[in-house]
Amino acid sequence: MIILGTTSDISQAFIEKVLIEQKNKYPKIYLVTSNEGETGRLAKHLKVKYNQDSEIILFDLLKDTDYSVFDSIDSDLLFCAVGFLGKNSEDGLYDLANTQKITKINYSNLLPLMNYFAEKFEAKKTGTIIGLASVAGMRGRQSNFVYGSAKAGFLVYLDGLRNYLYHKGVHVITVVPGFMDTKMTAGMPLPKPLTASPQQAAAAIYKAWKKKKNKVFVKGIWKCIMTIIVHVPEFIFKKMKM
Repeated sequence: MIILGTTSDISQAFIEKVLIEQKNKYPKIYLVTSNEGETGRLAKHLKVKYNQDSEIILFDLLKDTDYSVFDSIDSDLLFCAVGFLGKNSEDGLYDLANTQKITKINYSNLLPLMNYFAEKFEAKKTGTIIGLASVAGMRGRQSNFVYGSAKAGFLVYLDGLRNYLYHKGVHVITVVPGFMDTKMTAGMPLPKPLTASPQQAAAAIYKAWKKKKNKVFVKGIWKCIMTIIVHVPEFIFKKMKM
């Protein structure tokens, strides 16, 4: 199993869900990260609690472009939970560094890495790629449209990758979380009925993986909400505070 975005609460919950359900099926978990300290603690936790071996591979999406560090990896599951929320529109719209970091981490620097692994899976003609998109990418809203635009690009990328790799024997799953109770949203006033825990997300993603679903909303109510939001006429939507 390859994990991109190892500090994500959802990634960590998904790893544990897999290990519980599959009884340590994977001989090694590859933890790709730029945060060696936190990922090291995760690796130690997996070893102590599940006797699971893992390998930390240091890679910084903002700086690194040498993918040869991944050449020896052999896996049939890629889980990508890479994400950077950044500042909202009010605080960071004209902050160039904020805009660059959001777009690079969530989209422009992530896609070449995803393609690298997709090519490896295609060569084997098997495997599953799971990518976390966002409801923010389903329609641009004034509150965070820079982040939303990057996630929109990633969502469409996953759609196209699924269409392409289907004919190569590789399955791609798009995960669309709504509000999540994670480190990335800490301190934000999220409505509890619309907010999922990392463990709920992990369970939904695991189920989608086993049933070979194409797209999964962590909480089904978000599919209804976003269907409505996407279809609000533009002359009304632009007047709304969202």
